[in-house]
Amino acid sequence: MDPLWYARRLSRMSTAEVAARLHTAARRRTWRRDLDHAPDSREWLATRPFTAGISPEAFARVDPEAEVALLRSAERLMAGEAEYFGVTRTDMVRPDWSWDPKTGRRAPTDVYAADVPYRDETLVGDVKQLWEPSRHQHLTVLAAAYATTGDDRYAQRVADQLHAWWAANPPLRGVHWTSGIELGIRLLSWVWVRRLLDGWSGAAALFEDEPVAVNQILVHQRWLAAFPSRGSSANNHAIAEEAGRLAAAAAFPWYPDSARWRREATAKLDTALRRNTFASGLNRELATDYHGLVLELGLAAAGEAASAGAAVPDSTWHVLSRMADALAAVVDCRGRPPRQGDSDDGIGLVLDGDAIARWPSLLATAGEVFGRRSWWPDAPPCDVRTAALATLLGRRSAAPDRYPQRPGELADAGLTILRAPETDDRAEIWCRCDAGPHGFLSIAAHAHADALAIEVRHGGVDVLADPGTYCYHGEPEWRRYFRSTLGHNTLEVEGRDQSTSGGPFLWTRHATSRVVQSPDAGGTHAVWCAEHAGYGRDAVHRRSVRLDTHTGNLRVDDTLLSDRERPCRLAFHLGPEVQARFDGTTALLTYPGGESTLHLPPELGWTSHRGSVSPPLGWYSAGFGRREPSISLVGTGWLGGGLTVRTELRCHSTAGAAVPAVSG
Repeated sequence: MDPLWYARRLSRMSTAEVAARLHTAARRRTWRRDLDHAPDSREWLATRPFTAGISPEAFARVDPEAEVALLRSAERLMAGEAEYFGVTRTDMVRPDWSWDPKTGRRAPTDVYAADVPYRDETLVGDVKQLWEPSRHQHLTVLAAAYATTGDDRYAQRVADQLHAWWAANPPLRGVHWTSGIELGIRLLSWVWVRRLLDGWSGAAALFEDEPVAVNQILVHQRWLAAFPSRGSSANNHAIAEEAGRLAAAAAFPWYPDSARWRREATAKLDTALRRNTFASGLNRELATDYHGLVLELGLAAAGEAASAGAAVPDSTWHVLSRMADALAAVVDCRGRPPRQGDSDDGIGLVLDGDAIARWPSLLATAGEVFGRRSWWPDAPPCDVRTAALATLLGRRSAAPDRYPQRPGELADAGLTILRAPETDDRAEIWCRCDAGPHGFLSIAAHAHADALAIEVRHGGVDVLADPGTYCYHGEPEWRRYFRSTLGHNTLEVEGRDQSTSGGPFLWTRHATSRVVQSPDAGGTHAVWCAEHAGYGRDAVHRRSVRLDTHTGNLRVDDTLLSDRERPCRLAFHLGPEVQARFDGTTALLTYPGGESTLHLPPELGWTSHRGSVSPPLGWYSAGFGRREPSISLVGTGWLGGGLTVRTELRCHSTAGAAVPAVSG
């Protein structure tokens, strides 16, 4: 890693955090002595029952189509096929856990974990391609297939792969022992594998009667207790670490320290959830996928504690219920939330087939646990995870101050949703407006430079789109683009991002936004106005967005408050389903279920870009590791001196236009 990066990273830490990290580094050196430590059965309880099974009746209400989707995915896995971040693997019958199919490289296996340079793709490969299969969420899918069918083939495949993984990844060696979030999610997967295989004759021999498994579970918990994410890194990683510890301590109470670990993890999870969540219920990272990950992990871990008879603080349930309400508040007519900030497709607990839409499923689970509000979107048919997790959780106490009606503004998070509801001759117009904090904690690891960006959907189709994330490591130019100001639907000034990046997960200067006008409830026009000074106090970008809730027409006014004119670029990125006929300052847009006319400011010179690579421009990432060409319209010119430029989007749905199917 570049020494300058370390200097920038240190500059974002407090003195206390630096001291804590030095202590952690010293502890890692002492743990090196345990590399050849043989498992000692005196560290385990002699009797190790598993009592956290789930009744087969829980699956009786699973929708037949959901079961078909599960078995379809399970059979692909049995045939050895799985896809991770756009790369298809065909070796999943006997996977090589240290091989990256994307680069063809193998990570070192007989190296102390702290010495593995996991960020260096040239030495290790793409670490996300390595870590994802070792979260063992494909094994929870196979275990769920066993639980719903009783077919021993699925259970035996799970057992074979767990034995292989434990043999290939002994404690403290290799890339799979380098990151706490991976250990935490893996522990949660093991808990659910054991639960779902409870009716299988080999379940006890695989877990509680298998010394290697008992030792792996022990060292995972000790690692997480010794090396927690701290200070400026205590984001979703801290949630995953404590969720995994809590789940394992509750479901596998096989060690003298299990009760203490469970108490500690319950308290730390509660603290981490409250610190990571705005009072409105949105996750403070302002990265929607991580909101979902944290909610999933929190529900699963708290459910483990409650099922084990442990006391879970009311504050834990209240935060989780507020998170569920916030998610229900921001989704569009297809059940999709905003595409905001980083996304690596991480899911806390996977029990279903690939065809099940994530967000409606998560809301269905939360609705059963906390009760659905009248304004929530309709629930989908029951899937496997909802049936199993809701059974484990039971009904829980929701926050006392739940939203009586759907909020359009979550003010502390700076997120506003403007909507023109569906009518007989027009699908819903949905518009996200962003004036929130740049990100969470001093490094804002998962933030993008997207202050005042908007995202517009018509009938659930991305029209003005957030381009997504695409990658984290290994391709720095693409990482910079997908996080950049130019990569979002907002204004770039003097060729600079609004916030200053110090590395792929580090921002050294954060743009500060504030809302000038919030939309009033009711009426035929919703108006939002906000500004930020990310380019300096003498170059403030102010944006006003006005949605006519009757016609669905959208107007965007951009002003650079500056005493002199400055070179600017105003970008609008179209979704991948949008086709455009571009003529000067007008673009005629067509897409499934509708069409729109985009009138662009004539004060700027407009160009159209699609799939440019040097530099990147005109791309959309539907998921981590995937990108596809899309159209970006970029207006170049000089703004300042009070000049306001106006963009108008007029939607023209036709009567009976079909709304696309719900997707994840």
